[in-house]
Amino acid sequence: MRKLIFSSIAIFSIVFNTIGQDLAPYIKIGESTETIQQVSDKVVEALKSNSFTILGDYNPSNKSTLKVIAFTRTDLKNTVVKVTDRGALAAAFKVGLEQKGGKILISYTNPDYILRAYLGDNYNTFKGTFQKFSADLKTTFSTIGNEFTPFGGTLKADKLKGYHYKIMMPYFSDPIELNEFSSFEEGLKVIENNLKAKKGQTVEVYKIVYKNEKVAVFGIGLQSKENGESVFLPKIGEAHVAALPYEIILQGKKATMLHGKYRIALHWPELTMGTFMKIMSTPGDIEDTLEGLCK
Repeated sequence: MRKLIFSSIAIFSIVFNTIGQDLAPYIKIGESTETIQQVSDKVVEALKSNSFTILGDYNPSNKSTLKVIAFTRTDLKNTVVKVTDRGALAAAFKVGLEQKGGKILISYTNPDYILRAYLGDNYNTFKGTFQKFSADLKTTFSTIGNEFTPFGGTLKADKLKGYHYKIMMPYFSDPIELNEFSSFEEGLKVIENNLKAKKGQTVEVYKIVYKNEKVAVFGIGLQSKENGESVFLPKIGEAHVAALPYEIILQGKKATMLHGKYRIALHWPELTMGTFMKIMSTPGDIEDTLEGLCK
């Protein structure tokens, strides 16, 4: 009987600790005194050598001191698309490189944080796949650094699926519709052509297309000097560079984006209202730019 009681207490403790766990949006791998290109090359090689696929890279804000490398893996990509409410947004993860004080700070988006936020209750359905992906990433990046320190603010694990910044602010379930096309194929063509033309001073960082499911995700760099990354990123924190690029998701005939007041807050959970007010126009500016890519 005592064994049963102690076992029950242990199980309850594990469940409670998991639910109450604090998660951060980023994991710091470490620092390097090499050039940003040398570090980038090592990251790419480590990912490729461990069955990850490089989707693309770019310099946010057009700054040579910042770089993002987007990647995925087949098991992750094929799993998240099963979640029909924009689950494919969770297919791409990013490594962020920030040159600061003569060193390169190396970080990546935390799968446990992003997947819980984007997939909601569906996270537990595929938890085994996601935990393996996260563990394999740590093993892969152990050739680059050994810190693996969470940073960027924290949210409770069980709060991520229903996260919003403040009362009356949008949730993941409040996307912005950018356009509705006559077909998936038309939408794909319009967005691809506009990105090729760099409409709105944008750049295509990556593209994931699921032809059978009629789903496509575009990672888009916002390079306008008037209202792009170079305007808002320094105000809210370049250390969170792995939050970029921003995404459009095309599902069937509809192209949508996550609301800026949700997506920015999720990736910068420590933002004060005062700092948020300094980028008051940013969510609307991003919406206008991405909407332009869908027309």
